[in-house]
Amino acid sequence: MNDENIIKKVCKELNLTYKQLGELIGYSESAVKNAGSGEASEPMKKAIELYLENLELKDKLKVLDDLSNILKELTK
Repeated sequence: MNDENIIKKVCKELNLTYKQLGELIGYSESAVKNAGSGEASEPMKKAIELYLENLELKDKLKVLDDLSNILKELTK
């Protein structure tokens, strides 16, 4: 990800406002807004990376759970 645009890119990709992103990663709307027009701090970048990784893992877990349910149905 381009460091300068990480805030804008994530907000656009996830259809979030700066306020919503801030609430999700533990930052104020003004901190996220400032980072969106400049460069995000390293802790903020890490918080965003961890949030995105968490979303990805939740998606994978859901797929595995769905597959598990399908297998249970097939083995009945």
